[in-house]
Amino acid sequence: MKRDIILSGVGGQGILSIAAVIGEAALEDNLFMKQAEVHGMSQRGGDVQSHLRLSDQPIASDLIPKGEADLIISLEPMESLRYLPYLKKEGWIVTNSRPFVNIPNYPEMDRLMEALDRLPHKVVLDVDEIASKAGSARAANIVMLGAASPFLSLAYEKIEQGIRSIFGRKGEAIVNLNLKALEAGYTLAQQLIEEDTAL
Repeated sequence: MKRDIILSGVGGQGILSIAAVIGEAALEDNLFMKQAEVHGMSQRGGDVQSHLRLSDQPIASDLIPKGEADLIISLEPMESLRYLPYLKKEGWIVTNSRPFVNIPNYPEMDRLMEALDRLPHKVVLDVDEIASKAGSARAANIVMLGAASPFLSLAYEKIEQGIRSIFGRKGEAIVNLNLKALEAGYTLAQQLIEEDTAL
């Protein structure tokens, strides 16, 4: 088993929490994990990316070569496209459809959506809206994790345990809210995948 994952978004969107939960789930599954340094976190609203590698064998490098990523998880649509050169031909993108306009020459949304539509393997959803419906707009990153979970090669129960480990110190209410957000993202992604494979 091997999964090479690019995490991307902008500062303040919760990339580190996604990585932490995946890391806990991987450790629960007795997997090896390496995470490259997260870039961009010093500036809230700046672009952020990190490489996360999981394997049942020891991992030599924490960096993913171009064309080798199995999955891009992105909380921002433009940022998901920025890392396309890293994605395998058969790899998947799971991205938020809602933009975080942090630069003056941000691309037109129609052009972004057209570029995403052309990709053969993608899940595109408004995680901010789903998180609000699930009980907290601040849990958008965990909705995204739920949407990406079918592609992680980790048991869903292990990801739930990762959430309990990471958020447990904040109390049962926060844990339950995040578990609800995870399930909301997972359920919607499963529906989109089924629709995609039916076409």
